[in-house]
Amino acid sequence: MDARDAVLGLWRTLSDRDWDGLAAYLTDDCIYVDMPVGPTAAARGPADIVKRLQVGLLDLAGYENHDGLLVAEGDAVLYEHSETWTFRSGEVVELPFVSVHRVRDGKVALWKDYWDFGTVVNAAPADWLEKLGSADTSWMFDATGLI
Repeated sequence: MDARDAVLGLWRTLSDRDWDGLAAYLTDDCIYVDMPVGPTAAARGPADIVKRLQVGLLDLAGYENHDGLLVAEGDAVLYEHSETWTFRSGEVVELPFVSVHRVRDGKVALWKDYWDFGTVVNAAPADWLEKLGSADTSWMFDATGLI
């Protein structure tokens, strides 16, 4: 699988919230970083990356990724896209993203998401931040110096 296909497959699978399928697109040592939070709160490896993504996405009533510009050069893939998050209480937010990926042997080995945390906070239910504060953080990995 080439780098472009690996990234598009990852995002289609994430849009379906197919957690088992998502893990298949990640290398065993893949690092995932939500850049607004920073490298000290990264996740490493498929199981922990899935746990990390579930913190934000599992309890949503709806989640959808919208394709956008994808630029691939060698093992690097930049993907400008957006996500629609629908909270169980009815709030909806469209969140613009730029994701940077490095692909190795047909799987994503590095995944960095750039987005505006304030966009979610301004649209989320009042208790959303409180719920984040009590989420499982067993996945947390300090990727400082590795990304």
